[in-house]
Amino acid sequence: MRDAKFGRTAGKVVVYVLLISFALLLMVPFYWMVQSSLKLDQDVFTIPIQWWPANPVWENYINIWTRIPLMTFLGNTARLTVIVTFLQLLTSSFAAYAFSKLRFRGRNLLFLLYVGTIAVPWQVYMVPQFIMFRTMGLVDTHMAIIVLQAFTAFGVFLMKQFYDTIPYELNEAARIDGMSEYQIWRQIMLPLSKPALATLTIFTFVFTWNDFLGPRLYLVTQNLWTIQIGMRMFIGQHATEFGLIMAIATVSLIPILIVFLSLQRFFVQGIATTGLKG
Repeated sequence: MRDAKFGRTAGKVVVYVLLISFALLLMVPFYWMVQSSLKLDQDVFTIPIQWWPANPVWENYINIWTRIPLMTFLGNTARLTVIVTFLQLLTSSFAAYAFSKLRFRGRNLLFLLYVGTIAVPWQVYMVPQFIMFRTMGLVDTHMAIIVLQAFTAFGVFLMKQFYDTIPYELNEAARIDGMSEYQIWRQIMLPLSKPALATLTIFTFVFTWNDFLGPRLYLVTQNLWTIQIGMRMFIGQHATEFGLIMAIATVSLIPILIVFLSLQRFFVQGIATTGLKG
């Protein structure tokens, strides 16, 4: 008995050591980026690697604001990301509720067709979509990015997986009490679906914040550019100023880190819950 308990404990220790080692290994590139942002350009790729600069160059984080309109790019990205994330949460949760809790003819077929669009790469219909947006006068406007990303089949699928875990009897009881479908969705489903909403928020926020191809295709005027296009412009103009490049990359990563850490508890719970039904 004692040997078996010791074996289980030793096994857990080995697993934890391996997981911690892998986690630290994954963190190395991020640490290297941060410490490189505090170095002079000629010190970034020195051999052997200097894991922390002897004299940190904090001026790099001041200079990046004067080289390009970084505040404008960050403001545009933040505005687009918040709007798109809100719209995706709204449309995905609303559509998922209909597919999960309402009974209508052709529901399963319609859901299958909609979710099936996930398998179609955006590059396949990118050109006709651009022509349609140009005809509508949306090119070189933020509205193009908002309309492009406000609806997502992945979000509907994720939310439906969570709604399927909620007993249908709860909806029937609410209908008997006289609540409409909108009231059930708003007052019952949304409060119960915080883990799934947090998971979708993180996925949407990260994707929209890091999106390069969409804004690069539709946004022409520099005042409308996002941080990803701004970083590409900066790299093109200052390709050898590695310290400044790493400083901009670090600044662009901070909002994503804040959102993830704020919703981490719900994110883990949402991933576990939405995977209960497939």
